[in-house]
Amino acid sequence: MSSFLAFLGISVLVIVAPGPDTAITIRNTLMGGRTGGILTAAGIAAGQTIWALATSAGIVALLLASEPIFLAVKYAGAVYLVYLGALALRTAIRPASAAAPSAGPSRRATRLGPASAFRQGIVSDLGNPKMTVFFASLLPQFVPAGAATFTGLLSLGLIFAAMTFVWLAFYAVAIARIGDLLRRPGVRRAVEGVTGAVLIGLGIRIAAERH
Repeated sequence: MSSFLAFLGISVLVIVAPGPDTAITIRNTLMGGRTGGILTAAGIAAGQTIWALATSAGIVALLLASEPIFLAVKYAGAVYLVYLGALALRTAIRPASAAAPSAGPSRRATRLGPASAFRQGIVSDLGNPKMTVFFASLLPQFVPAGAATFTGLLSLGLIFAAMTFVWLAFYAVAIARIGDLLRRPGVRRAVEGVTGAVLIGLGIRIAAERH
């Protein structure tokens, strides 16, 4: 029980720490409303579920052992974050390019489709090399003694993914509640600009980090 509680404590610290998942959830909530934010959170949780399965099956260990493959995943994830950040910056600088001039605030706020929101969440998480290291290094330490390794790792991974979804969904709902304020032209452009800069910065940092 103490080992499980320690796992929950560490998981909370990892989940609530701001990072790419938080930034993308905020951006997509502004772009697609509460539904867009929640589906982004669902995509991120789905990505973590895939990491959990890969860890349980030993695939992540092989990924870490193969530097070329690991670097390919890392750089692909970094490029994707930079791409999303560039889109956000473009919206901040040239808001008219993201929507027709006649479209009102509500039309612009919902231009992100549900499928796109989910896809951005899952791709962002799968391209985050920190998830690779996290699942490979942390989960095995908390598998109960005597438990089957595959089942134990998968169970912990699913719990982590569920906790992540709950936290990010809460984020999305909270942001959606103040969406009218955040979607005011001046405020929206500022938020898009900051979010874009953060995503680009995170992408560059991920690309520059050594594992």
